[in-house]
Amino acid sequence: MKNFNHLCIALISTLVLLTSCGSNNKEVKQSVKVKMERVDDQTVKATVTIQKESRGEQTETIEVYQGPEAEVKEKIAAYTQSKDGEAIEIEIRKKIKVSLNAKSGTQTTGMVTLTEADGMVSLEAHINGLSEGTHAIHLHETADCSSEDGTSTGGHWNPTFENHGFWGSTDGFHRGDIGNFEADASGHGMVNFKTDLWCLDCDDPVKNIVGKAIIVHQGQDDLVSQPSGAAGARISCAGIITE
Repeated sequence: MKNFNHLCIALISTLVLLTSCGSNNKEVKQSVKVKMERVDDQTVKATVTIQKESRGEQTETIEVYQGPEAEVKEKIAAYTQSKDGEAIEIEIRKKIKVSLNAKSGTQTTGMVTLTEADGMVSLEAHINGLSEGTHAIHLHETADCSSEDGTSTGGHWNPTFENHGFWGSTDGFHRGDIGNFEADASGHGMVNFKTDLWCLDCDDPVKNIVGKAIIVHQGQDDLVSQPSGAAGARISCAGIITE
C-alpha cells in the first residue's frame, strides 16, 4: 500500500476567462485547484475546488472523486470543461518526502523533499549533524539503507553507464552525481538541485529515481576518482520510496 506521507500529488491550474454578452462586457475570473492523494496501489482521491469571481461576487464549488487514477483524471477534465466549455490544462505535481538516517556511527540526519512539475524534478535537502566543510551527496542504486555503513545501497546510480564526474560534464557523469555542498559551523547543510534528467515513479528506467537512495558522505567528492569520487564514509541515507 502506498505511504500517504511519502507521496502527495497536487494539481493547481488557474484560468481567467473574458467573455462578452451583447454590448455588456463581463469579466469572469476562475481558479481551479485539484488535490490528489493516493489511497492505495490502484486508487486515488481527488478534491476539485472551483472558485469563481464575477462582478465582485465569489462562488465556490467542490467535487470529490475516487477511483483508478486514469478514471479520476477523466472525471476532473469533464467536470472542469463543463463549467465554461473551456478545457483547462492540467499540471500534475508529484512530491516525495524522505528522512535521512544516520550511518557509520555519526549523528547525521535530515529531510529531503523531491518535487516533480513541468518536466523537472527538484531536490531540496536540509541536513544536520555534519562536520563543518564540504560534503558529497549522491543517488545510489537501491533504496536499501539497512546496513550500518550504508553500503547496502550499492554504488552510484548510473543507468547510462558513464564515468563519474561533475554534473553535466561532457566527459560523462552519473545520473546520481549530484555533487558537493557546504556545512556551516553548526553542522547544517542545504542542497538545492534541479534537473529534467530525473522523474518520480515514471516508466523510464533511465530517469526514474524512485527505488534509489540518497547518500550523504563524510568527505568531498573530488569529481575525478572512479567510480565514486573518493568521498569517504556514507554518513546518512534515505531510500526514495512510495510504499
